[in-house]
Amino acid sequence: MRFLRRSLVGVFLLSVTLGLMALAGNTIRGAVETRMSAEPRSFPQRERVFAVNVVTLTPERLTPELTVFGELRSTRTLDLRSPVGGTVLATAETLVEGGAVTQGELLLAIDPTTAEAARDRTAADLQDAEAELRDAERGLLLAQDELRAAEQQAALRETALTRAQDLQTRGVGTAAAVETAELAASSANAAILSRRQSLANAEARVDQSTTRLARARIDLAEAERTLADTQLFAVFDGTLSDVAVSPGGRVTANERIATLVDPDRLEVAFRVSTSQYARLLRDGRLPDLPVRVSLDVLGVDLTAEGQISREGATVAEGQTGRLIFAQLDAAPGFRPGDFVTVSVAEPALDNVALVPATAVAADETVLVVGEDNRLQSQEVDLLRRQGDDVIIRVGRLAGQQIVAERSPLLGAGIGVRPIDPAAAVTPPAEPELIALDDERRAKLVAFVDGSRMPDAVKTRIMAQLEQDEVPSDVVARLESRMGS
Repeated sequence: MRFLRRSLVGVFLLSVTLGLMALAGNTIRGAVETRMSAEPRSFPQRERVFAVNVVTLTPERLTPELTVFGELRSTRTLDLRSPVGGTVLATAETLVEGGAVTQGELLLAIDPTTAEAARDRTAADLQDAEAELRDAERGLLLAQDELRAAEQQAALRETALTRAQDLQTRGVGTAAAVETAELAASSANAAILSRRQSLANAEARVDQSTTRLARARIDLAEAERTLADTQLFAVFDGTLSDVAVSPGGRVTANERIATLVDPDRLEVAFRVSTSQYARLLRDGRLPDLPVRVSLDVLGVDLTAEGQISREGATVAEGQTGRLIFAQLDAAPGFRPGDFVTVSVAEPALDNVALVPATAVAADETVLVVGEDNRLQSQEVDLLRRQGDDVIIRVGRLAGQQIVAERSPLLGAGIGVRPIDPAAAVTPPAEPELIALDDERRAKLVAFVDGSRMPDAVKTRIMAQLEQDEVPSDVVARLESRMGS
């Protein structure tokens, strides 16, 4: 009996198990069929909108600034050279690298012994020339006196000849006496010719003595100048560089011993491209535009003002563009040879706007925020580049907004959410305050006190609830939580 009962129970449990498994299989099969036959679910597509920074194009008058690099030079630079050679006896204390000298200051003294000897010799030669001239002048006076005596002698001989001829005519004199008188007259005339030759020689000697005296004076002046050249003086106030001499050394004629530079008269030389040069021209010539020179020295900017003074006459071999020079005003701290940044104010431009360089693409187009905040691509006229910004002509885009920072994700037709950083930030509105009755206030206090809020938040809300008037948003937030 017991065996039969257990057998029946086992058969019953097996039947129930098989029935449950069949039911489960049928349920799974129905679920699969339902899933397979059901239509696919579709989710609504939402357009992606990008937040972009925008700039409003406002026409204005701007003065572009041309920025280039240049080198400072001194307009007064002089090579100090020794006019004569010799041994250096003494030098000034300021004759050192960087020494400051004043105009007329004695810088260098060379041994004057040789120059003094040459001067003394030329002075003696001058005395000889003066004595020779005096002697020649005395000889000239004697030659003139001898010529006058010979002329008087010839006159007497002519008178004697006339008398002899008269006596012969009257039959008193003889032919021999006439011939003797004629010979005497001829000899007197020959003496006159000899004295004239002597006078001419005396005059030539005077002329030669005068020329010799002039040469001696020139030699003396040159010797004195050579003696004066043994001392070298500063021509103007300035600073010395490239000093290459010391006491006791020997220098040769025309040897450069230093360079005198005027550090207060500076100019800057800078090169611009041909297109930049063309933009600076006015009426076919380069005007005296103002310039600003700056030098960054360990974070301290040295600046100086000036104006364009001239331009290079030719373009050097292997160079391009134009070389321009600008005269600087007061430039403390600058020195010749400094490599500086030069800013030149170009002629002003009208109806233009200054925008970030990232707003303009390589093909000179910008993205304009159009209707429904969708982007449109528009061409612009790019006029200048100013560092990280560019100057464009506004034209028909006046008052419109363009994307300040383009990216590959942005293009024509893309929807955006414009953000204007320059727009004034609207201050938050003052919260609305409401008065609470005692029952409502007590419910709110009890809710806050029993909540799991942080202690700091509880303290702040409790302080608000204790006031006569409580912000309405705080009350609404607490009551919404109380109702949940």
